[in-house]
Order: sequence, then structure tokens, then C-alpha cells
Amino acid sequence: MPEPIVTIRDLVKRYDDGFEALSGVDLDIREGEILALLGPNGAGKTTLISSICGITRPTSGTITVGGHDTQTDWRRARDLIGLVPQEVKLEPFEMVAKTVAFSRGLFGKPHDPALIQRVLDSLSLGDKAGTPNMALSGGMKRRVLIAKALSHEPRVLFLDEPTAGVDVELRRGMWEVVADLKAQGVTIILTTHYIEEAEAIADRVAVIDRGRIRLVEETAALMARMGRKEMTVTLADPIKTLPGTLAEHGLTLSEDGYAVTYVFDSRAERTGLTRLLSDLLATGVRVTDVTTRQSSLEEIFVGLTNAAETGEAR
Repeated sequence: MPEPIVTIRDLVKRYDDGFEALSGVDLDIREGEILALLGPNGAGKTTLISSICGITRPTSGTITVGGHDTQTDWRRARDLIGLVPQEVKLEPFEMVAKTVAFSRGLFGKPHDPALIQRVLDSLSLGDKAGTPNMALSGGMKRRVLIAKALSHEPRVLFLDEPTAGVDVELRRGMWEVVADLKAQGVTIILTTHYIEEAEAIADRVAVIDRGRIRLVEETAALMARMGRKEMTVTLADPIKTLPGTLAEHGLTLSEDGYAVTYVFDSRAERTGLTRLLSDLLATGVRVTDVTTRQSSLEEIFVGLTNAAETGEAR
């Protein structure tokens, strides 16, 4: 298992009015992974990223990036980090290549046009080097933001809502960019409100709510552990009520009477499917279709945060 490149221990951020945005956060981010940081508005996502990147000073706790403490050795720690903010703010009249080169210079890195061109090429911006920023599409502008963040060759890249306001096609294009960056060895931490984004590209998911990390788990394992499956049976003829032998299965009858839904745990030794199908045949109900569906990460996430509110999540 890869060693952590970012280590956070007992991180607290408390403001002057007493509000605690982060409450004892512990988190290890592995080198070379894509970690999706999920949470509702106000959960502490931005505060956590800002603390790691040196924008916000924590009240207490420690953060190390590549072994460098962000408080006592902040220059070396910051050199390893690239940050792509949610807001798209670019100098409209500046050329793309110069915009990216300027960001590299801010980190004290030597002028390197060849490297800037390689970064642009990797983001499909190579032919836009001499184009003013204002002439770019919204999706291309977001790629320029990523190029700026990569200009000083960081090992860790933070993407704060990188596809906010982007249509589905451009969003999927951005997923490909993120996958390519991972292939190059860049560690990526992604905050997003698009649950399918985390499900599609993240190696692990961290759920933060009310300033606390509620869960960190491999995405596939989380789906397998907490996802339920639903089997929907479509009937040839509608029924008004469930026959007695079917009622004991805990089925849900659709409003139009044409379908029944059965919820089960696919990992259980006995799912009840065999008995249910046998009972369906025995009642004489005619079936036209059977489909199954697994819970999405969004449904799992809602369940986790609801559990946290009732004190069930720890």
C-alpha cells in the first residue's frame, strides 16, 4: 500500500465567534491516489483544503505534506501543492502560455517554456498557447486553471469543485484529464457535489460532515459494504393488493399496480430471491420483466449524513 503523502492529525479550526469548522480531523492521503472529499455545504471541505494549502491557519493539530510540516516548514510543503479553485478567474487579455508561466514564476521556478508547453499539451491546450484567455470556452478555462496549478510541478493537486457549472460532456472530459494526471503520478484530492463524479473516478471516498471525517473507504468497497440492491418485478396485469404469500416478503407495490420492488443485501448468505420468485410463480401473477439496481453513492452518502445527525455514525 502506498505511503501517505499528506498526513493530518487532530486538526481543529475554530473562529473568533466560537464556530468550529474542523473538529479533530484525522486523515491520511496516499501518494498517487484520487481521493474524493464529499460533504454538504458548510461541512468543512473548503476549510480543510485551505488549511492544507496554507490559506487558513489551523487552531491546533498538524499537517504534513511530503514529510514537511505546513506550519514550521511551509515553503517546502507549499511547493508540493497545486490548487485549482472553484472560481474561474483569469486575466482576460493575457495569452494562455504566459498565464501559466506566470504562475510558475510565483513559486520561484526558472523559466521553462518547454515544460509549460508539455503541461498545455497534456491538457489538450497545446494549440491554445497563444490564445487570449477571454477567447476560451468555459471548459478550456478550467483546464487553464489546472495548468496553472501544475506549472510548478506539484506532487499533490487539489481540485475544488472542478466541474461546477460544466455540462455533462465537458464534465466527462475533465474526468479523463484527472485520470491522465493520476497516471503521471500526481495525487489528486477532489471536492465535488456530483456524487457520480466520485463514484466514477475516485479510488477512495472521504465523507466530512460538521467538521468531522465520518468515513474513509475504498469507493468499490463502500458500495459493496453499504449499497443495497433492489429487484423490480414488472407485472403483465396490475394488482391492487399483494397476495398474502407475497406480503410477508416486505415488497413495495407501485401506485399503478404494475410493479413490485424487493430490497435485499446481495452479500447475504440468503437473499430471499429464490423463495420470492417461487412464491410469485405460485400466485399465478404473470411477470414481464425483472431488473435489479444497486444503490448509488449519493444514496449511501445521504444515509451516512442522516446517521451522523442521529448519532449513529462514529
